[in-house]
Amino acid sequence: MIAIIDYDAGNIFSVKNALDHLGFDSILTRDKKEIENADGIILPGVGAFPEAMKKLSGFGLIDTLQAEATKKPFLGICLGMQVLFEKGFEFEECDGLGLIGGSVVKMEQKDLIIPHMGWNKLELLNDCPLMNGIEKESYVYFVHSYKAQCDDDNISAYCEYGGKVPSLVFNGKTVFGAQFHPEKSGETGLKILKNFGGLIK
Repeated sequence: MIAIIDYDAGNIFSVKNALDHLGFDSILTRDKKEIENADGIILPGVGAFPEAMKKLSGFGLIDTLQAEATKKPFLGICLGMQVLFEKGFEFEECDGLGLIGGSVVKMEQKDLIIPHMGWNKLELLNDCPLMNGIEKESYVYFVHSYKAQCDDDNISAYCEYGGKVPSLVFNGKTVFGAQFHPEKSGETGLKILKNFGGLIK
C-alpha cells in the first residue's frame, strides 16, 4: 500500500489516478498510523514552500515523515520534492524536511519565462532505480518557479532551462524527488511511477 499524503497542498487525485492505472494499491491519508503502516509514501505538492511546511506541521506529520522516509521508499513530487531539502527561500527562509542536503531557490533566468512551464527533456546524470528503462530524449512536464541547489551526487536527472535544473533527485537510499509531474508526463512519467512502485516490498 502506498500512502499519498493529503495535507491540503497537492493535486493528490491525479497521483491516485495514475497509481490506480498502474495497478498499485494506494490511499489518500494524513493519518500517522496509516502512514507508518504503508509500504511506500508519496508526497505531492503545489504552492509555496513555507505554506507546505506549515500544513505538514499543523497536521503533526513532520516527525512521522522524517522517520518513515528512512524505512521505506519515499517520493516527493513538485513542491513535495522541494520540501525534501534542508531549506527553502520562497518568500522567507524556511526549514524543510532535511531528507536531502541542499536548498531551494528562485529561478532567475535571463530571457526565459518564469515559471518554467511545459515539457522539457531529461538529461541523465547518475543512475537511480526510478530512471531504469527511461530512454534518452524523454520529455516530462514541469510547472515551477523555484529549483533545488544540491550536490551532483544527489541528482539522477536534470533539464536545461537557462542552466542545469535538478529534475529527479535522490539520497542514495530510500528518498526520491521529482521536480516535474510524473502523473502528467505521459508514458515516461508512468514508467517512473512504476519503477517507484517496484521498490515496494
